Amino acid sequence: MSKPVEVNEAKFDEMVLKAKLPVMVDFWAPWCGPCRMVAPIVDELANEYEGKVSFMKLNVDDSPKVASKYGVMSIPALIIFKNGAPVSNIVGFRPKPELKKNIDTALGG
Repeated sequence: MSKPVEVNEAKFDEMVLKAKLPVMVDFWAPWCGPCRMVAPIVDELANEYEGKVSFMKLNVDDSPKVASKYGVMSIPALIIFKNGAPVSNIVGFRPKPELKKNIDTALGG
């Protein structure tokens, strides 16, 4: 089973921006209720897209510079990075079909 990997400011460039695969980063915080609601959906997507998309979680309280750099004002925010650039930005809780549509669009399919 594939699970989202925790990423922080120190590892962000290496794990997200230089990644070979597209990466969906879940910007979240432990105190955020909607973040906890979207987490199991992100876990399911990590399994479904294993080998096609990497999934990361970034705690905005621990890594505020990265959140700020990408304009994350509200969480959860799911940003898909491809070739080091953000290509999709989903803010707030969204149902799984909508997230899959965003991922598929970002993958070019």
